[in-house]
Amino acid sequence: MAKPVKFYYDLLSQPSRAMMIFLNVAKIPYESLPVALRKGEHLTEEFKAINRFQKVPCISDNGFNLSESVAIVRYLAAKHKIPDSWYPTDAKKQARVDEYLEWQHLNTRISCALYFQLMWLKPLLTGKQPKPEAVEEHLGRVVDTLDAIENIWLEKTPFLAGNDITVADIWCACEIEQLILTPYDFRKGRPRLTAWLEKVRTQANPHYDEAHKVLRKISEKTSAKL
Repeated sequence: MAKPVKFYYDLLSQPSRAMMIFLNVAKIPYESLPVALRKGEHLTEEFKAINRFQKVPCISDNGFNLSESVAIVRYLAAKHKIPDSWYPTDAKKQARVDEYLEWQHLNTRISCALYFQLMWLKPLLTGKQPKPEAVEEHLGRVVDTLDAIENIWLEKTPFLAGNDITVADIWCACEIEQLILTPYDFRKGRPRLTAWLEKVRTQANPHYDEAHKVLRKISEKTSAKL
């Protein structure tokens, strides 16, 4: 029997949350190995031997080490017999999923992550609030990205790559969810995105809520102070 995949992650990392959900819904056996980024655990020589880039998520599969969440998904989907709906084997359906996974790098990933860092992470670490011009610039990118999801990706289908939920939806939803720690109401004026996000959560639960429990706990504490 094959050994479980060793999965290194931090739930404050969007790709880590997405990967955890994927491993669970795809029923891929894994060993849970949290890495506390806030404590610098990713900067050790021991971890560098697992991931030379010293980032999460990453996996070690019987000595084969791999980083980058999209690459990990493709590797695990090729190796394991996972439900076809999550990462289809049909060439055209798979291409639709890959279309989003490639698009996200310079859109959902970069815009949401940078805005999240500007509005929540950096103030937490430095005690300094962001400059208004920086907020305007980064928020503009978030707005453009979310409008594209609302008006293009979800224009004709209930999910990003068609009529069924796939890893594309998980990766996108997890990216958007981190915005709950910022002042921006990403649901306002976006009925398709709002309905889609709830469908993703429902179909990926209980694993979706489990992966986001740290994020939601922080959000609740922040709201209580306001």
